[in-house]
Amino acid sequence: MRRGSLVVGLDVGTTKICALVGEVRNNGIDILAMGSCPSTGLRKGVVINIEATVESIKKAVEEAEAVAGVEIKAVYVGIAGSHIKGFQSYGAVGIKGKEVTSQDVERVIDSARAVYVPLDREVLHVIPTEFILDGQDGIKDPVGMSGVRLEAKVHIITGAVTSVQNLLKCCQKAGLDVIDIVLEPLASAEAVLTDDEKDLGVAIVDIGGGTTDIAIYKDGGLRHTAVLALGGNHFTNDIAVGLRILVQEAERVKKRYGCAMTNMVDESEEMDIAGADRQTRKVPRKYLAEIIQPRCEELIELIKREIQNTSGYELTSSGVVLTGGASLLDGIDRVTEATIGLPVRVGIPEGIGGIEKVVSNPMYSTGVGLVLYGSGTESEKVFYTDLFNEIFDRMKGWVKGIFR
Repeated sequence: MRRGSLVVGLDVGTTKICALVGEVRNNGIDILAMGSCPSTGLRKGVVINIEATVESIKKAVEEAEAVAGVEIKAVYVGIAGSHIKGFQSYGAVGIKGKEVTSQDVERVIDSARAVYVPLDREVLHVIPTEFILDGQDGIKDPVGMSGVRLEAKVHIITGAVTSVQNLLKCCQKAGLDVIDIVLEPLASAEAVLTDDEKDLGVAIVDIGGGTTDIAIYKDGGLRHTAVLALGGNHFTNDIAVGLRILVQEAERVKKRYGCAMTNMVDESEEMDIAGADRQTRKVPRKYLAEIIQPRCEELIELIKREIQNTSGYELTSSGVVLTGGASLLDGIDRVTEATIGLPVRVGIPEGIGGIEKVVSNPMYSTGVGLVLYGSGTESEKVFYTDLFNEIFDRMKGWVKGIFR
């Protein structure tokens, strides 16, 4: 992208919808503005109420427009949800000339993506993880190299057609063109992971309100993705039931007093909570930790199982990076490190300018990552499908079928 171009990332999450406006500079990206609005139309990362989601998107975009002083017409939008599935594939082609060209790379990627995908699923990304030229593996960019046979290993990410279609529809109704749909853990990885971590091997775990997104990198390439239908909202619901308070109050209490380890809380500490009758009472803070810790351990056990089933820890030498709003929970990094047995750190967005003090927070990792992704810092490594034309053609066919 040329210098001075504007890029807008739209993070459509379960608890909040966030729009970030970034400008491409010579030395990187400046975040110019951010607009945020509570999300009421999604559950576990999937749209369940079109109108509510559209209104939230409009409010977030309008707020970002007012701060940046620009009109937002097109966005990169993030997608998550338990419907997301990823798998590995392989392709091979013969080299026509003496050297590998970009056309040869495209052909081998097409060969790798020529696999059966159910009709109710749509390919979102086809991401090369490794190229092999005449038996030599570990090649990241084979263009210009001499050889006769080129092979590629790719990671293919698919999503449910209906979920993708509903997300597109919400953006359209909000008056936005969608440039591309990006899997949210890929976006978060752009914002919080270093190149060294991606090379050595790392798992990024983005714990949002309704879902927990996992992406594993090794040798600079994506090796595995997964989405768990469990997130920070489950902590909130447990607190509301356990302390017999409203969900809104439970969310406030979680953010202010929440802790993932009971032994980190002093026995004498107390907190003020408002019951359903609006009466304020004092409760030992340890009660809250005793509610949160089991749910937190349950989530981390699921994350551990996902990592073990994928790699047996072979791919995650440098450890785990936690991000997302729920990673701000006091002590969650310690519980994760103790349970998984790998080094753990909390990742915040880096490599940006502008209002970085505002967005240098794990809860904005996906939004910042979408801006970085859209700016082209890494997006040239991803081979996009003709997603939108395919979906809209199907939609036209459905509409014609209805009115015949």
